[in-house]
Amino acid sequence: MLRIGLTGGIAAGKSTASAAFRELGALVVDHDELARKVVEPGSAALADIAREFGDRVVRDGRLDRARLAAIVFEDDHARKRLNAIIHPYIKSAAQAADRRARAEGVRVVVHDIPLLVETGQGNAFDLVVTVAAPEEVRIARLVEGRGMTREQALARIGAQASDEERAAAADAVLDGSGSPERLREQVRRFWETHVPVDVSPAR
Repeated sequence: MLRIGLTGGIAAGKSTASAAFRELGALVVDHDELARKVVEPGSAALADIAREFGDRVVRDGRLDRARLAAIVFEDDHARKRLNAIIHPYIKSAAQAADRRARAEGVRVVVHDIPLLVETGQGNAFDLVVTVAAPEEVRIARLVEGRGMTREQALARIGAQASDEERAAAADAVLDGSGSPERLREQVRRFWETHVPVDVSPAR
């Protein structure tokens, strides 16, 4: 089973690349989705977060994501504390997804991981792909597409590894600055070059 780690800075185009890999037949494991699942009401991860940050980040038994985000994106130490709590749970869920994929005969699994470099997971995959785009392009996407202020966008970008750090860990760097179709074409070329021809679509 070929395991690919996919990463990229916020608003660089990683979600488009992830969808393109899925269309080509890969099973995509979305680590943002895993992160949401592991903090569901009653979970051990949610209890750990509440212990660390207080009941202010829990509302009606659920994680108050907006309040937690406001805390961790303005405080580097708080962000590191949160990551130290949640990433072991995400890693365990991802390993379980890999086991299921092997049992089902899946040939290619793409792990979509925003913080692949920050969490030191580069060496855990057969191949690592990153999607990059200029900072101003990403800021415009965050401001126009997600309603952030420029300052909020810069804070989100600054909280992640740099494009240079991601590129240093990657086997391939895709350019996400253009149209979605242009990025999908780059994914297709990567697939043709790096993925065995006998791979069949995941079911």
